[in-house]
Amino acid sequence: MRDADGWTGFGESFGFSREESSGRESITNKMAKSQLDKTSVITDFKSHETDTGSPEVQIALLTQRIAHLTEHLRSNRKDFHSRRGLIAMTSRRRKLLDYVKRHDLEKYKSLLERLKLRR
Repeated sequence: MRDADGWTGFGESFGFSREESSGRESITNKMAKSQLDKTSVITDFKSHETDTGSPEVQIALLTQRIAHLTEHLRSNRKDFHSRRGLIAMTSRRRKLLDYVKRHDLEKYKSLLERLKLRR
């Protein structure tokens, strides 16, 4: 239970091995996965080759983040700080959708259909 220095790790005192309690690999895998998801969303919704910030891409990225945060809040009902962030994200997405609707109604309709949003 004690390492070479004589200290016990937090997880080891509960019966976990050092590899299980470190969690370093899982965090990097999650970060890589989320980055991969972000690039795939950008490639799906971009309007030209170097497009990363058009309203359509921003709306798609916000939709992905909102879905992820909604799942988090289903299991962590008392996480009010994340709930506040979710409300801010939905508000930002709504404003961007209003912008797209004002400027190009056909893009707006296709975006709602592709993202399966109700409005």
